[in-house]
Amino acid sequence: MMNAGRADAVAQVPGSAPAAAGSAPAGSAVTQNSDIFQLVPFTPAGLASAEKIADRFGAAYGTYSYTETAAAYVASMQRLVSPQLSQQIDEAYSTSGVASQRTSQRQVATATATVTSLRAFGPNSLTFVITVTQQVTATKGGGTNTAGYAVTLTGGDTTWQVTDIELQNAGQF
Repeated sequence: MMNAGRADAVAQVPGSAPAAAGSAPAGSAVTQNSDIFQLVPFTPAGLASAEKIADRFGAAYGTYSYTETAAAYVASMQRLVSPQLSQQIDEAYSTSGVASQRTSQRQVATATATVTSLRAFGPNSLTFVITVTQQVTATKGGGTNTAGYAVTLTGGDTTWQVTDIELQNAGQF
């Protein structure tokens, strides 16, 4: 997913192989360029919009109540996610063992989320690492939980949608 097509943005690092033909001279890419957005396929506003969506999604994903149905849980993030991801989240939330534990322990969670890094990007996608912090009340096992997720958004400018979520350390990165 990383944008490898920018040979002109590669600067030579001391002790490394010479820069590729057609690339910028040593030190001229990021170090001397105050506008990093010339090197990536999105605008500052587009990145800010995607980050906001990722934060809102993470908070909605981590917030739930044992009293709500899967449809109600998914509805809280409906405008933020693709139809395919919405269906996957619905199915996961409805999984018998997970749902029965949530109900028997009367679990209620309220979450906040923060983007901590940009893991990868492409012409129409961004993958952020987000930290979701939950406050869970339950008859057993409540408290504060923190988890890191890799969240992929597709779209552009202000039309981003979350299309994938996985644990931060799962899969390829």
